[in-house]
Amino acid sequence: MAHILVVDDEERIREVIKKYAQWEGYEVTESVSGEEAVELCKEKEYDLIVMDVMMPGMDGFLACKEIKEYRDIPVLMLSARGEEYDRIHGFEVGVDDYVVKPFSPRELMLRIKVILGRKQNGKIKEIFQKQGFILNFSSREVFIDGRKVNMTNKEYELLCCLVKNKGIALTREKLLSEVWGYNYCGDDRTLDTHIKMLRNSLGEYRELLVTLRGVGYRFEA
Repeated sequence: MAHILVVDDEERIREVIKKYAQWEGYEVTESVSGEEAVELCKEKEYDLIVMDVMMPGMDGFLACKEIKEYRDIPVLMLSARGEEYDRIHGFEVGVDDYVVKPFSPRELMLRIKVILGRKQNGKIKEIFQKQGFILNFSSREVFIDGRKVNMTNKEYELLCCLVKNKGIALTREKLLSEVWGYNYCGDDRTLDTHIKMLRNSLGEYRELLVTLRGVGYRFEA
């Protein structure tokens, strides 16, 4: 079941969207402001966000931009303004679709289905998440509880190799050949050093990297 976050300061609008979305079988969470939506997205990944542009405090454009910095969630923007400038600005900050108020709830549901269909086909994102740990393969970024983690290229490549083979025991030789190349002939303590660095980078999620004595390592699925 897809989980949709509906963000609008008007209760009537939220209720209409929620009613139609639930009829379609979606789970719905409501938010009354851009600030609240940003915080909710730090805690959980939604399948799609329906967000109003004009809200007190943080508007929809800014909220979308902040969310897109650490979550690759499709956003359908609602606005009472249909000017070309507003639509272009929305697409520039990462909006996937733009609907002008007043809108047809049935049409809105159809647009939501199209976006979710693209997402299921893998055309929107390539991302791995486990609780607060997020690895975005497309942007080569790692986030821990909403905070971007800076890594060396080898750390990142090692992490990607482990995550793509999650649940599988990888030998030290396999990791060295995949990350450093088949012709690597250096000291295999290099791998141990990078695993240590990687665990430090993962912080409280360091336990996802499991040491298999005498074998190698495994990323806990």
